[in-house]
Amino acid sequence: MSLEVYNILGQKVVELLDEVQPAGKYEVQWDGKDGSNRLVSSGLYFYRIKTEEFSEVKKMILVR
Repeated sequence: MSLEVYNILGQKVVELLDEVQPAGKYEVQWDGKDGSNRLVSSGLYFYRIKTEEFSEVKKMILVR
C-alpha cells in the first residue's frame, strides 16, 4: 500500500507510506512537511491511497 500527498499542481509533496500492510483499519498523520522535512504552506492538497486492487484520490485542506 502507498499513501502520497500532492500539491495543487500535481507535484508529489511527500510519500507517507509505502509498504505491505495486512488487511485492517489504519490511521496515518501528516505533519505538514514535504519530503525534505520543510513545512509546506496552508492550502489545498490531494492524497492518493493505492493498493494492488484499489486506487483513490481525495482532497484535504491544510490549515496552519
